[in-house]
Amino acid sequence: VGSLSQKAERDVLMQDFYVVESIFFPSEGSNLTPAHHHGDFRFKTYAPIAFRYFRELFGIRPDDYLYSLCNDPLIELSNPGASGSIFYVTSDDEFIIKTVQHKEAEFLQKLLPGYFMNLNQNKRTLLPKFYGLYCVQAGGKNIRIVVMNNLLPRSVPMHLKYDLKGSTCKRRASPKEREKSVPTYKDLDFIQDMPEGIQLEPDNYNALCKTIQRDCLLLQSFKIMDYSLLVGIHNTDQASRERSGAVEGGGSEGAVTPDHRRPQAQKALYSTAMESIQGEAKGKGTLETEDQWGGIPARNSKGERILIYIGIIDILQSYRFIKKIEHSWKALVHDGDTVSVHHPGFYAERFQRFMCSTVFKKTRMQLGRPDLLPQTHPLAGSSSEFAATNLPSSSPGSTGMTSSSPPQRYLHTSSLIFFCLF
Repeated sequence: VGSLSQKAERDVLMQDFYVVESIFFPSEGSNLTPAHHHGDFRFKTYAPIAFRYFRELFGIRPDDYLYSLCNDPLIELSNPGASGSIFYVTSDDEFIIKTVQHKEAEFLQKLLPGYFMNLNQNKRTLLPKFYGLYCVQAGGKNIRIVVMNNLLPRSVPMHLKYDLKGSTCKRRASPKEREKSVPTYKDLDFIQDMPEGIQLEPDNYNALCKTIQRDCLLLQSFKIMDYSLLVGIHNTDQASRERSGAVEGGGSEGAVTPDHRRPQAQKALYSTAMESIQGEAKGKGTLETEDQWGGIPARNSKGERILIYIGIIDILQSYRFIKKIEHSWKALVHDGDTVSVHHPGFYAERFQRFMCSTVFKKTRMQLGRPDLLPQTHPLAGSSSEFAATNLPSSSPGSTGMTSSSPPQRYLHTSSLIFFCLF
Protein backbone atom coordinates (compact mmCIF):
# COMPACT_ATOMS: atom_id res chain seq x y z
CA VAL A 1 0.00 0.00 0.00
CA GLY A 2 2.81 2.38 0.86
CA SER A 3 4.69 1.70 -2.36
CA LEU A 4 1.60 2.71 -4.38
CA SER A 5 2.23 6.33 -3.41
CA GLN A 6 5.27 6.24 -5.67
CA LYS A 7 3.14 5.28 -8.68
CA ALA A 8 1.51 8.06 -10.64
CA GLU A 9 -2.24 8.49 -10.58
CA ARG A 10 -3.80 7.26 -13.82
CA ASP A 11 -6.84 5.55 -15.23
CA VAL A 12 -7.30 1.86 -14.51
CA LEU A 13 -6.36 -0.32 -17.48
CA MET A 14 -7.65 -3.81 -18.22
CA GLN A 15 -4.28 -5.40 -17.47
CA ASP A 16 -4.31 -3.81 -13.99
CA PHE A 17 -6.94 -6.34 -12.88
CA TYR A 18 -4.58 -9.25 -13.49
CA VAL A 19 -1.36 -7.90 -11.97
CA VAL A 20 0.05 -9.80 -8.97
CA GLU A 21 2.93 -8.19 -7.07
CA SER A 22 5.05 -10.50 -4.91
CA ILE A 23 7.57 -9.50 -2.22
CA PHE A 24 9.79 -11.93 -0.28
CA PHE A 25 10.31 -11.26 3.44
CA PRO A 26 13.35 -13.15 4.72
CA SER A 27 13.68 -13.22 8.50
CA GLU A 28 17.09 -11.49 8.34
CA GLY A 29 15.63 -8.66 6.26
CA SER A 30 16.60 -7.27 2.86
CA ASN A 31 17.05 -3.98 1.05
CA LEU A 32 13.27 -3.70 0.69
CA THR A 33 11.99 -5.48 3.80
CA PRO A 34 12.75 -5.22 7.53
CA ALA A 35 14.11 -8.05 9.68
CA HIS A 36 11.51 -9.94 11.72
CA HIS A 37 11.22 -12.80 14.20
CA HIS A 38 8.99 -15.02 12.06
CA GLY A 39 9.90 -17.55 9.44
CA ASP A 40 10.55 -16.50 5.86
CA PHE A 41 7.35 -15.68 4.00
CA ARG A 42 6.16 -14.18 0.74
CA PHE A 43 3.42 -11.55 0.50
CA LYS A 44 1.35 -11.18 -2.67
CA THR A 45 -0.85 -8.22 -3.59
CA TYR A 46 -3.50 -8.72 -6.26
CA ALA A 47 -4.50 -5.92 -8.64
CA PRO A 48 -2.94 -3.16 -6.50
CA ILE A 49 -3.77 -0.31 -8.91
CA ALA A 50 -7.39 -1.45 -9.26
CA PHE A 51 -7.92 -1.77 -5.52
CA ARG A 52 -6.27 1.61 -4.98
CA TYR A 53 -8.95 3.02 -7.27
CA PHE A 54 -11.70 1.26 -5.28
CA ARG A 55 -10.38 2.70 -2.01
CA GLU A 56 -10.18 6.19 -3.51
CA LEU A 57 -13.70 5.81 -4.84
CA PHE A 58 -14.93 5.25 -1.29
CA GLY A 59 -12.82 8.07 0.13
CA ILE A 60 -10.35 5.87 2.02
CA ARG A 61 -6.96 7.55 2.31
CA PRO A 62 -3.85 5.32 2.22
CA ASP A 63 -2.67 6.44 5.67
CA ASP A 64 -6.10 5.74 7.20
CA TYR A 65 -6.18 2.33 5.52
CA LEU A 66 -2.73 1.43 6.87
CA TYR A 67 -3.56 2.80 10.32
CA SER A 68 -6.74 0.72 10.57
CA LEU A 69 -5.07 -2.51 9.45
CA CYS A 70 -1.65 -2.20 11.10
CA ASN A 71 -1.77 0.11 14.11
CA ASP A 72 -3.52 -2.31 16.50
CA PRO A 73 -3.94 -6.09 16.52
CA LEU A 74 -6.92 -7.39 14.58
CA ILE A 75 -9.86 -8.76 16.55
CA GLU A 76 -10.86 -12.30 15.62
CA LEU A 77 -14.61 -12.80 15.45
CA SER A 78 -15.96 -15.86 17.20
CA ASN A 79 -18.48 -16.74 14.49
CA PRO A 80 -16.59 -18.35 11.58
CA GLY A 81 -18.29 -18.72 8.24
CA ALA A 82 -19.92 -21.94 7.09
CA SER A 83 -17.14 -22.36 4.53
CA GLY A 84 -14.53 -22.40 7.27
CA SER A 85 -13.43 -18.82 6.66
CA ILE A 86 -12.02 -16.87 9.59
CA PHE A 87 -13.16 -13.29 10.12
CA TYR A 88 -11.28 -10.42 11.73
CA VAL A 89 -12.34 -6.85 12.37
CA THR A 90 -10.02 -3.88 12.76
CA SER A 91 -9.88 -2.28 16.20
CA ASP A 92 -11.50 0.90 14.87
CA ASP A 93 -14.47 -1.14 13.58
CA GLU A 94 -13.80 -0.04 10.02
CA PHE A 95 -12.85 -3.14 8.02
CA ILE A 96 -13.53 -6.86 7.95
CA ILE A 97 -10.68 -9.18 6.98
CA LYS A 98 -11.84 -12.58 5.74
CA THR A 99 -9.80 -15.62 4.74
CA VAL A 100 -10.96 -17.02 1.40
CA GLN A 101 -10.33 -20.22 -0.48
CA HIS A 102 -8.32 -20.37 -3.68
CA LYS A 103 -11.47 -20.71 -5.83
CA GLU A 104 -13.07 -17.66 -4.20
CA ALA A 105 -9.95 -15.52 -4.67
CA GLU A 106 -9.69 -16.65 -8.28
CA PHE A 107 -13.37 -15.86 -8.87
CA LEU A 108 -12.98 -12.40 -7.31
CA GLN A 109 -10.11 -11.67 -9.70
CA LYS A 110 -12.36 -12.55 -12.64
CA LEU A 111 -15.12 -10.32 -11.23
CA LEU A 112 -12.94 -7.23 -10.87
CA PRO A 113 -13.49 -5.71 -14.37
CA GLY A 114 -17.29 -6.01 -14.08
CA TYR A 115 -17.15 -4.91 -10.44
CA PHE A 116 -15.15 -1.85 -11.54
CA MET A 117 -17.72 -0.93 -14.20
CA ASN A 118 -20.62 -1.34 -11.78
CA LEU A 119 -19.06 0.85 -9.09
CA ASN A 120 -18.43 3.59 -11.63
CA GLN A 121 -22.13 3.61 -12.45
CA ASN A 122 -23.51 2.96 -8.98
CA LYS A 123 -21.73 3.54 -5.69
CA ARG A 124 -24.94 2.90 -3.73
CA THR A 125 -25.04 -0.85 -3.36
CA LEU A 126 -25.59 -3.55 -0.76
CA LEU A 127 -22.89 -5.70 -2.35
CA PRO A 128 -19.61 -6.16 -0.47
CA LYS A 129 -17.12 -3.38 -0.95
CA PHE A 130 -13.72 -4.93 -1.61
CA TYR A 131 -10.68 -2.87 -0.64
CA GLY A 132 -7.84 -5.36 -1.10
CA LEU A 133 -6.93 -8.97 -1.92
CA TYR A 134 -3.72 -10.45 -0.55
CA CYS A 135 -1.96 -13.77 -0.02
CA VAL A 136 0.62 -14.81 2.57
CA GLN A 137 2.80 -17.79 1.59
CA ALA A 138 4.54 -19.35 4.57
CA GLY A 139 5.43 -22.87 5.64
CA GLY A 140 4.14 -24.34 2.41
CA LYS A 141 0.67 -22.84 2.92
CA ASN A 142 -1.19 -20.07 1.13
CA ILE A 143 -3.41 -17.84 3.27
CA ARG A 144 -5.59 -15.62 1.09
CA ILE A 145 -7.39 -12.69 2.66
CA VAL A 146 -9.79 -10.07 1.38
CA VAL A 147 -10.46 -6.71 3.05
CA MET A 148 -14.09 -5.53 3.01
CA ASN A 149 -16.43 -3.03 4.64
CA ASN A 150 -17.79 -3.87 8.08
CA LEU A 151 -21.58 -4.29 8.01
CA LEU A 152 -22.29 -4.69 11.73
CA PRO A 153 -20.53 -2.10 13.91
CA ARG A 154 -19.55 -3.48 17.31
CA SER A 155 -20.40 -0.14 18.94
CA VAL A 156 -24.08 -0.83 18.24
CA PRO A 157 -25.15 -4.14 19.85
CA MET A 158 -27.34 -6.37 17.69
CA HIS A 159 -30.33 -7.87 19.47
CA LEU A 160 -31.19 -10.10 16.51
CA LYS A 161 -29.21 -11.32 13.53
CA TYR A 162 -30.39 -13.17 10.42
CA ASP A 163 -28.74 -14.80 7.41
CA LEU A 164 -31.49 -14.87 4.76
CA LYS A 165 -31.46 -16.53 1.32
CA GLY A 166 -35.16 -16.70 0.43
CA SER A 167 -34.96 -20.50 0.76
CA THR A 168 -36.93 -22.63 3.22
CA CYS A 169 -35.16 -25.97 2.80
CA LYS A 170 -33.49 -26.69 6.16
CA ARG A 171 -33.06 -22.96 6.67
CA ARG A 172 -33.22 -22.94 10.46
CA ALA A 173 -30.48 -22.16 12.96
CA SER A 174 -28.88 -25.26 14.48
CA PRO A 175 -29.14 -26.02 18.22
CA LYS A 176 -25.43 -25.23 18.55
CA GLU A 177 -25.92 -21.84 16.89
CA ARG A 178 -28.82 -21.02 19.22
CA GLU A 179 -26.58 -21.43 22.25
CA LYS A 180 -24.60 -18.32 21.26
CA SER A 181 -25.31 -14.99 22.93
CA VAL A 182 -26.46 -13.50 19.59
CA PRO A 183 -27.24 -16.42 17.26
CA THR A 184 -27.44 -15.99 13.51
CA TYR A 185 -30.95 -17.14 12.64
CA LYS A 186 -32.17 -18.15 9.19
CA ASP A 187 -35.20 -17.88 6.92
CA LEU A 188 -37.59 -20.22 8.75
CA ASP A 189 -36.67 -18.59 12.05
CA PHE A 190 -37.49 -15.16 10.64
CA ILE A 191 -40.86 -16.31 9.29
CA GLN A 192 -41.69 -17.76 12.70
CA ASP A 193 -40.34 -14.92 14.84
CA MET A 194 -41.39 -11.95 12.70
CA PRO A 195 -44.46 -12.97 10.64
CA GLU A 196 -45.35 -9.28 10.24
CA GLY A 197 -41.90 -8.54 8.81
CA ILE A 198 -39.87 -5.39 9.34
CA GLN A 199 -41.89 -2.21 8.86
CA LEU A 200 -40.15 0.51 6.81
CA GLU A 201 -41.27 3.97 5.80
CA PRO A 202 -42.41 4.01 2.15
CA ASP A 203 -39.39 6.01 0.92
CA ASN A 204 -36.91 3.71 2.62
CA TYR A 205 -38.80 0.60 1.55
CA ASN A 206 -38.84 1.66 -2.10
CA ALA A 207 -35.16 2.63 -2.02
CA LEU A 208 -34.20 -0.67 -0.37
CA CYS A 209 -36.17 -2.83 -2.82
CA LYS A 210 -34.78 -0.89 -5.77
CA THR A 211 -31.25 -1.44 -4.50
CA ILE A 212 -31.84 -5.16 -3.95
CA GLN A 213 -33.32 -5.51 -7.43
CA ARG A 214 -30.38 -3.71 -9.04
CA ASP A 215 -27.81 -5.76 -7.11
CA CYS A 216 -29.55 -9.04 -7.92
CA LEU A 217 -29.55 -8.24 -11.64
CA LEU A 218 -25.80 -7.67 -11.46
CA LEU A 219 -25.20 -10.92 -9.56
CA GLN A 220 -27.36 -12.78 -12.05
CA SER A 221 -25.33 -11.39 -14.94
CA PHE A 222 -22.18 -12.77 -13.27
CA LYS A 223 -23.92 -16.16 -12.78
CA ILE A 224 -23.59 -15.80 -9.00
CA MET A 225 -25.93 -17.57 -6.59
CA ASP A 226 -26.18 -18.82 -2.99
CA TYR A 227 -25.59 -15.33 -1.59
CA SER A 228 -27.36 -14.11 1.55
CA LEU A 229 -28.74 -10.93 3.03
CA LEU A 230 -27.17 -10.36 6.44
CA VAL A 231 -29.61 -8.46 8.66
CA GLY A 232 -28.60 -7.09 12.05
CA ILE A 233 -31.33 -5.56 14.23
CA HIS A 234 -30.69 -3.11 17.05
CA ASN A 235 -33.86 -2.61 19.11
CA THR A 236 -33.70 0.98 20.32
CA ASP A 237 -36.61 0.68 22.74
CA GLN A 238 -35.24 -2.53 24.23
CA ALA A 239 -31.83 -0.91 24.61
CA SER A 240 -33.43 2.02 26.47
CA ARG A 241 -35.20 -0.37 28.85
CA GLU A 242 -31.99 -2.27 29.49
CA ARG A 243 -30.10 0.95 30.13
CA SER A 244 -32.80 2.18 32.53
CA GLY A 245 -32.76 -1.14 34.36
CA ALA A 246 -29.00 -1.00 34.71
CA VAL A 247 -29.15 2.54 36.11
CA GLU A 248 -31.85 1.59 38.62
CA GLY A 249 -29.75 -1.40 39.61
CA GLY A 250 -26.95 0.92 40.61
CA GLY A 251 -24.53 0.21 37.80
CA SER A 252 -24.03 -0.14 34.12
CA GLU A 253 -22.93 -3.76 34.12
CA GLY A 254 -25.00 -5.97 31.92
CA ALA A 255 -26.45 -3.12 29.92
CA VAL A 256 -26.60 -4.12 26.29
CA THR A 257 -26.46 -0.62 24.85
CA PRO A 258 -23.96 1.49 22.96
CA ASP A 259 -21.77 3.66 25.13
CA HIS A 260 -22.61 7.32 25.56
CA ARG A 261 -20.06 8.36 22.96
CA ARG A 262 -21.13 8.56 19.37
CA PRO A 263 -19.61 5.87 17.15
CA GLN A 264 -16.92 7.42 15.01
CA ALA A 265 -18.02 8.23 11.48
CA GLN A 266 -16.90 5.54 9.08
CA LYS A 267 -13.96 6.41 6.89
CA ALA A 268 -15.46 4.72 3.83
CA LEU A 269 -18.18 6.55 1.94
CA TYR A 270 -21.51 4.87 1.08
CA SER A 271 -20.75 2.10 3.59
CA THR A 272 -23.50 2.44 6.18
CA ALA A 273 -26.80 0.70 5.56
CA MET A 274 -28.58 4.03 5.14
CA GLU A 275 -25.99 5.32 2.66
CA SER A 276 -26.21 2.09 0.66
CA ILE A 277 -29.89 2.48 -0.19
CA GLN A 278 -30.43 6.22 -0.24
CA GLY A 279 -29.47 8.26 -3.28
CA GLU A 280 -28.78 11.94 -2.88
CA ALA A 281 -32.08 12.39 -1.04
CA LYS A 282 -31.97 12.16 2.73
CA GLY A 283 -34.33 9.75 4.43
CA LYS A 284 -37.09 10.92 6.69
CA GLY A 285 -35.81 8.81 9.56
CA THR A 286 -38.02 8.47 12.62
CA LEU A 287 -34.97 7.93 14.82
CA GLU A 288 -33.21 11.26 14.47
CA THR A 289 -31.16 10.68 17.61
CA GLU A 290 -29.55 7.57 16.21
CA ASP A 291 -29.07 8.68 12.61
CA GLN A 292 -25.31 8.85 13.11
CA TRP A 293 -25.23 5.12 13.80
CA GLY A 294 -25.85 4.45 10.12
CA GLY A 295 -28.76 2.01 10.51
CA ILE A 296 -32.03 2.17 8.62
CA PRO A 297 -34.89 3.24 10.95
CA ALA A 298 -37.76 0.77 11.11
CA ARG A 299 -40.28 -0.81 13.47
CA ASN A 300 -41.10 -4.38 14.37
CA SER A 301 -44.58 -5.88 14.65
CA LYS A 302 -44.83 -4.65 18.28
CA GLY A 303 -44.31 -1.08 17.11
CA GLU A 304 -40.88 -0.88 18.75
CA ARG A 305 -38.25 1.31 17.13
CA ILE A 306 -35.38 -0.59 15.59
CA LEU A 307 -32.31 0.11 13.47
CA ILE A 308 -31.41 -2.42 10.80
CA TYR A 309 -27.97 -3.04 9.35
CA ILE A 310 -27.92 -5.01 6.12
CA GLY A 311 -25.68 -6.16 3.30
CA ILE A 312 -25.45 -8.90 0.69
CA ILE A 313 -22.71 -11.37 1.60
CA ASP A 314 -21.09 -14.52 0.20
CA ILE A 315 -21.16 -13.44 -3.44
CA LEU A 316 -18.08 -15.43 -4.47
CA GLN A 317 -20.10 -18.54 -5.36
CA SER A 318 -20.68 -19.11 -9.07
CA TYR A 319 -23.12 -21.61 -10.56
CA ARG A 320 -20.46 -24.03 -11.73
CA PHE A 321 -20.87 -27.67 -12.67
CA ILE A 322 -20.58 -28.90 -9.07
CA LYS A 323 -23.41 -26.54 -8.03
CA LYS A 324 -25.63 -27.88 -10.82
CA ILE A 325 -25.10 -31.42 -9.53
CA GLU A 326 -25.73 -30.29 -5.94
CA HIS A 327 -29.05 -28.67 -6.88
CA SER A 328 -30.22 -31.68 -8.88
CA TRP A 329 -29.35 -34.09 -6.08
CA LYS A 330 -31.14 -32.00 -3.44
CA ALA A 331 -34.11 -31.59 -5.76
CA LEU A 332 -34.61 -35.37 -5.74
CA VAL A 333 -35.00 -35.28 -1.96
CA HIS A 334 -36.63 -31.88 -1.41
CA ASP A 335 -38.76 -29.46 -3.37
CA GLY A 336 -36.35 -28.12 -5.97
CA ASP A 337 -37.72 -24.58 -5.69
CA THR A 338 -36.99 -24.36 -1.95
CA VAL A 339 -33.36 -25.47 -1.86
CA SER A 340 -30.74 -22.73 -1.55
CA VAL A 341 -28.62 -23.87 -4.52
CA HIS A 342 -30.41 -22.87 -7.71
CA HIS A 343 -29.97 -21.37 -11.15
CA PRO A 344 -28.80 -17.73 -10.78
CA GLY A 345 -31.88 -16.28 -12.52
CA PHE A 346 -34.35 -18.20 -10.38
CA TYR A 347 -32.26 -17.55 -7.26
CA ALA A 348 -32.22 -13.78 -7.88
CA GLU A 349 -35.97 -13.61 -8.49
CA ARG A 350 -36.80 -15.68 -5.40
CA PHE A 351 -34.36 -13.64 -3.31
CA GLN A 352 -35.98 -10.33 -4.33
CA ARG A 353 -39.50 -11.66 -3.80
CA PHE A 354 -38.73 -12.96 -0.32
CA MET A 355 -36.94 -9.82 0.85
CA CYS A 356 -39.49 -7.34 -0.49
CA SER A 357 -42.65 -9.22 0.46
CA THR A 358 -41.83 -11.29 3.55
CA VAL A 359 -38.89 -9.59 5.25
CA PHE A 360 -39.44 -5.90 4.53
CA LYS A 361 -42.83 -4.21 4.32
CA LYS A 362 -44.10 -0.67 4.15
CA THR A 363 -45.24 0.98 7.35
CA ARG A 364 -48.97 0.51 7.77
CA MET A 365 -51.43 2.37 9.92
CA GLN A 366 -53.15 -0.70 11.34
CA LEU A 367 -51.52 -3.98 12.18
CA GLY A 368 -53.03 -6.89 10.33
CA ARG A 369 -53.94 -4.84 7.27
CA PRO A 370 -52.14 -6.13 4.15
CA ASP A 371 -49.68 -3.65 2.76
CA LEU A 372 -49.50 -2.67 -0.89
CA LEU A 373 -46.26 -3.66 -2.59
CA PRO A 374 -44.61 -1.96 -5.56
CA GLN A 375 -45.30 -3.33 -8.99
CA THR A 376 -41.87 -4.93 -9.26
CA HIS A 377 -42.74 -7.17 -6.30
CA PRO A 378 -46.36 -8.23 -6.74
CA LEU A 379 -46.43 -11.01 -4.18
CA ALA A 380 -47.49 -10.51 -0.61
CA GLY A 381 -45.64 -12.13 2.28
CA SER A 382 -46.98 -14.96 4.37
CA SER A 383 -46.07 -16.55 7.66
CA SER A 384 -46.32 -19.98 6.13
CA GLU A 385 -43.06 -21.78 5.55
CA PHE A 386 -44.05 -22.46 1.97
CA ALA A 387 -45.51 -19.09 1.01
CA ALA A 388 -42.12 -17.55 0.36
CA THR A 389 -41.14 -20.16 -2.16
CA ASN A 390 -44.25 -21.68 -3.77
CA LEU A 391 -45.21 -18.44 -5.47
CA PRO A 392 -45.75 -17.54 -9.10
CA SER A 393 -42.63 -16.22 -10.71
CA SER A 394 -42.52 -12.67 -12.01
CA SER A 395 -40.00 -10.66 -13.92
CA PRO A 396 -38.67 -7.32 -12.68
CA GLY A 397 -40.77 -5.60 -15.32
CA SER A 398 -44.07 -7.29 -14.49
CA THR A 399 -47.24 -5.29 -14.18
CA GLY A 400 -47.93 -6.32 -10.61
CA MET A 401 -50.75 -8.74 -11.48
CA THR A 402 -50.39 -12.12 -9.83
CA SER A 403 -50.20 -14.82 -12.45
CA SER A 404 -52.76 -17.61 -12.25
CA SER A 405 -50.39 -20.13 -13.78
CA PRO A 406 -48.62 -22.52 -11.44
CA PRO A 407 -45.00 -21.76 -10.50
CA GLN A 408 -42.43 -23.04 -12.90
CA ARG A 409 -40.67 -26.18 -11.71
CA TYR A 410 -37.86 -28.21 -13.09
CA LEU A 411 -38.06 -31.85 -14.10
CA HIS A 412 -35.61 -32.87 -11.44
CA THR A 413 -34.79 -36.38 -12.67
CA SER A 414 -34.27 -35.28 -16.26
CA SER A 415 -32.15 -32.38 -15.04
CA LEU A 416 -29.88 -34.78 -13.20
CA ILE A 417 -29.54 -36.96 -16.31
CA PHE A 418 -28.81 -33.91 -18.42
CA PHE A 419 -26.16 -32.66 -15.99
CA CYS A 420 -24.51 -36.06 -15.82
CA LEU A 421 -24.42 -36.25 -19.62
CA PHE A 422 -23.02 -32.72 -19.66
